[in-house]
Formats: sequence, C-alpha cells, structure tokens
Amino acid sequence: MRLEPLLPPQVRTQPHAMKPLVAADPSPTGHPQHPSPASAEMGRVYAPISDHLAAVNARLRQELQSRYEAITPILRHGTQLGGKRLRPALLLLSALVTEQHLDSVVSRPRGRNRLPAISDDHITMATVIEMVHTATLVHDDVLDNAATRRHTPTVNMRWNRDTSILLGDYLFAQSFSLATTLSSAVASTQACRWVGQAAQQVCEGELRQVLSRDQESIDEETYLDILRGKTAELTSVSCQLGCSLSGGDPELIAALGSYGNDLGIAFQIADDYLDLWGDPNEIGKTLGTDLVQGKFTLPLIRLLHSDVPAVAAEARAALRAAPPERLARVLPLLSNSDAAEYTRKVANRFRCSAISAIEHLDPSPARDSLIEIANFSVGRRI
Repeated sequence: MRLEPLLPPQVRTQPHAMKPLVAADPSPTGHPQHPSPASAEMGRVYAPISDHLAAVNARLRQELQSRYEAITPILRHGTQLGGKRLRPALLLLSALVTEQHLDSVVSRPRGRNRLPAISDDHITMATVIEMVHTATLVHDDVLDNAATRRHTPTVNMRWNRDTSILLGDYLFAQSFSLATTLSSAVASTQACRWVGQAAQQVCEGELRQVLSRDQESIDEETYLDILRGKTAELTSVSCQLGCSLSGGDPELIAALGSYGNDLGIAFQIADDYLDLWGDPNEIGKTLGTDLVQGKFTLPLIRLLHSDVPAVAAEARAALRAAPPERLARVLPLLSNSDAAEYTRKVANRFRCSAISAIEHLDPSPARDSLIEIANFSVGRRI
C-alpha cells in the first residue's frame, strides 16, 4: 500500500511556499548523492544553512575517529543512520532566526567586531545534538532488533548487539565531552545541562514505551506524553540551544522550544502512521514493526477506543494474536476505521501549533525554512 502524504496538496504548498533553491547535499558523508525526493526537498529547505551543515558533517567525521583502526569504521557507520540531520538543522536555523529577531528589536553595531550569526559554538553543539540522536537510534535498533535503517544495515546487523550497545554509549560519552569545549564555561555548563536533561527524558520516554508494550489500557494522553520525552524533547532543546547561543532572550527561547516540541510530536506521529501505511521501499524498513512488537501507537489506540464495541473487541483479539499474525489481522480493521484520518488530523494539529509558535517572528529565509520543516514533518512519504 502506497502512502498519501498526511497533508492535502493545498496545505503542503501554501502558505509560506519557498522558491526552489540549490543547496549543498546534506548527506552524512558530505559527498554528492542521487537524492530521493524527500532529501531533495530537505536540501532546498536547508539552503540558508547548507554551508554550516557541511561544517557539522565535517566535524562529525573529525570527532568520530579512533586510534584503533578497527573501531573507526563502526563510528563512521553510525553517522550514516541519522538521516536528514534534522536536529542540527533546527539548531542552526534557530540561530539565524534569533539573529534576525535581534536585528529587528535591538540596535546592534555592525562591522568587524560583530559576532557571526553562526559561530563555531553552534557547529559544536549541532554536532553534539546529532551524536546524541544517533546514539538513541543505535540503541533503538537494538531494542527493536532492526536489520536496516534508511536502507542501511544497522550496527547490530552488520556487527553485533554488543557492538551496537557500546557504540551508543561511546556516542553519548563523546557528545558530552565535546559539549564542554564551548568558548564560554557558562555556555558549556548550560549546554551540558540541557542536553543531559533531554537525553534523560529520551530514555524515560523509551522506557515508558517498553513498559507499556501490549498494554491495551494505554490512552492518547499517555501516548502523547511518551512522545514528548522520546522524540520531542531533543528537537525542542535543539531549537533552544541555537537561540541561546545567539543571545536570544527567555521569551524567544521558549517560543522556539515550543515550536521544537510540537514539531517533534508531529514528526513522531507521522512516523507511526508510516509504520503502518508507508511504502517499505521508500521508508527503508519493514512495515508494522511497532505493531508486531506490541507498541500501541496512535492509530491502534484510536482503533482500541472505537465507539463501536464490536470493533474494539475485535481489535483487542487481533492484537492478542501471535506477533507474526498481528499485522495481517489488524490492518483490515484499521482500513475500515477512521484511524488513519484521525492520525493525520492529530499530526496536523501539532504541525499548526508548531508554526503558530514562531509566526510572530519577522519573515526571513530561516523562519520560512522552519515553517517548511513543520509542513514536511507530516507531508512526507519517508
């Protein structure tokens, strides 16, 4: 079954449509590739920060090396799993938005002594954020026993489970070590605290999801709260860090943090949608893995709480079947329900909320990119 984008065409293209732009390829290796439609779209959206994302990729290659020859290929392989570099991009775009905002509300000197809109500290923390995100992906693949991610063999498939766990631990350790190298001790302390708190909430969210497997009693409120930890917290802190490192005030930091939170929730709901109705050739992984593993995502929660008691009862019976049988039994029930439509509606609600958090800011290419990312989060195929 081929997925239709979560947003209808008129919403995906308007408002805030952007002209096509030529951008450097934000691939993990930094080398030109034949981009998929989604990566080409993100390359266009990332145009205001394309050079800076290239610097982040270079910094990742620089940091993820080992004096032991056998370890470096494992470190490099891990960086290929992160995909769109979304979190570094959010940090960098938030920095540019903050620069634009400060120019509009504060009279600031221009010239040789002015700090750059994006400094080495921004590049450093964008690299840190990507390391933390990659560590969570590597550990996720262990939990899910996943064979591929974005058409690339996972670390536990190419090497083994022990290597995956240790790589994730290595990335966490290296990221916090790198975060201490900012130009200001105060900035380093704050960055370490924010990233540490975000990583803690990611782990709490993942733990809550593991502990709630096969629990039919999970409701939508609990599901969304889990998403705030496991996905939204890291996107939120990415935006907050970019703003803070650029001198943003607490009000602007909070606005961008709210944008990042709602974006992260919208993005994860879309992922949960794609896990059931996506195209495996485009997504790069097997469909239905959440369902087989007993993870009750929004479409399933909607189905289980159907207003028709017979439908809810049949759904519960199907979900209690042996894992290999669940997908075949549940998909027809989902198709005959409003679960897909409802999931799109909730994802779109958080997309709109994310955009509303930053719409009051002065128009700029960076702000438009943030809005486009929110639209992409629920309009993508992969």
